[in-house]
Amino acid sequence: MSQSIDQSRRNLFSRRKTNVIRPPWIKTDQLFTDNCTRCDKCITACETSIIKQGDGGFPEIDFSLGECTFCQKCVDACPEPVFERAQSLPWSITASIKENCLTYEGVWCQSCKDACDPRAISFIMAVGQVPKPVIDTDACNGCGACVSPCPADAIIIGHPS
Repeated sequence: MSQSIDQSRRNLFSRRKTNVIRPPWIKTDQLFTDNCTRCDKCITACETSIIKQGDGGFPEIDFSLGECTFCQKCVDACPEPVFERAQSLPWSITASIKENCLTYEGVWCQSCKDACDPRAISFIMAVGQVPKPVIDTDACNGCGACVSPCPADAIIIGHPS
């Protein structure tokens, strides 16, 4: 019985894994939430206004508002040690296409491809079918430019599973 009580206590104080996207170049989500004072300096510094106040007041990314240009203004504005300034990649997130993509319903749409600067989204032609999107996860930088133009809300940006 004491083992189940100990396990309950551990579960009470353990951090749950979150699907929230934090600003680019953070060290880890845990270090971010442990050290972020929720001063909102990164939110006001963001040139595309995609950083918003999320759960608990912690900054998070909302790609429905636009894309990340990797300007690093959020990093420069933050007075806390939450960012890895020397880190080369901003994050390890990439885009993926959900099943409600219009192309799966036979509708010709390539709005995601048109918005993708790194050209990570291409379309595969098939005889008698509308071209289907394919994401090159090696080329995708997770900027989120493809999210807001999608008329079906069929693109999600997240950590690889």
